[in-house]
Amino acid sequence: MSRDGSPWGSRLTIAKRELATLKSEKTIVLALVIQLFVAAFSSFLVVGLVSLYDPGGAEGQTVTVGVSGEQRHDLAAIANQQEGVRPVVYDTGESARQAYRDHAVDAAMIANQRSDGRIQVETIAPDSGVESTLVVVSLQETLMEYERYERDQRSAHLDARPLGVPEVPSENPYYGFTYTVLVPLLVLLPVFISGSLAVDAVTEELERGTLELLAVAPVELREIVDGKLLAAAGLAPVQAALWLVLLSANGTPVANAPALLAVAGALSLAVVSMGIALALVTADRRQAQFLYSFGILTIAGVTTLLPEHPLNTIAKLAIGSPAETTWIAVAGYLCIGLAALVGVQFAVGRVDVDRLLGSA
Repeated sequence: MSRDGSPWGSRLTIAKRELATLKSEKTIVLALVIQLFVAAFSSFLVVGLVSLYDPGGAEGQTVTVGVSGEQRHDLAAIANQQEGVRPVVYDTGESARQAYRDHAVDAAMIANQRSDGRIQVETIAPDSGVESTLVVVSLQETLMEYERYERDQRSAHLDARPLGVPEVPSENPYYGFTYTVLVPLLVLLPVFISGSLAVDAVTEELERGTLELLAVAPVELREIVDGKLLAAAGLAPVQAALWLVLLSANGTPVANAPALLAVAGALSLAVVSMGIALALVTADRRQAQFLYSFGILTIAGVTTLLPEHPLNTIAKLAIGSPAETTWIAVAGYLCIGLAALVGVQFAVGRVDVDRLLGSA
């Protein structure tokens, strides 16, 4: 409670002050404008961006593949039926490998029959570079079709009739890009911006000496921190809600919007709390921003070890097919957000205001 007896008045006043100063932060404003543009014109942007997400959907690109081995003729016939693939037959495997090394072909496939009757296809493709993804996708489609062909050809020699070769399901790369890339981007990006905003809000107060003026006023440090946290953490779910509305207006329905906003709010609370704690510890803007960025990258790496990645959680919620693990993840994010809030409150209570102001 503040010294004037009002428990929330000073916090709300500081939060309004923080939001009012956002217009002077050109970087933050530019980030908001970019997000607004992406959300407002998502149906238009996805047409161009989907070729980067799914290179298999790009038209006019041809992958030249050197084909060799005992089964080269069947494999070449299958590859010739694939759109965007041009097979070149070589008599020996070494000649196909040499053609790849000489950059005469983009990839090489050497198909030989093993002693147990199975067909082994040695595939050589670039492991890096811009063309790598396109080549790998094209080879994957060719090998899958070749496998289907061989299964169908050998089914007549089996004692029991096997299951029929399943049809290739129709895929919509625009659908996949929208819900696995665009929606998570618009939900998580405001979270990261809010954390950076919180770091700047605290460190600038220390560097400019305005925190000292607030400290001598009838306002406690806890209330100052709460006001800044309220402004920064509350900004992310508000932005996410606006972006989801714009997506729906563009013909992209988003399911489980309340759960998505809860995830955005919980993660924002955790990230902003971390940013404020770093700002109070370092009292230096550059150092705090560096540690904040490093912390975000570390957290992003740790999330890959989770049973369900946050991006998958958001995508499943947006599509409308959440699993049990998805709801467990949502509950976990809420707990993390609340734990971070309690942690920063405890940390602020142990901060020596005089020492903090003296180090700024």
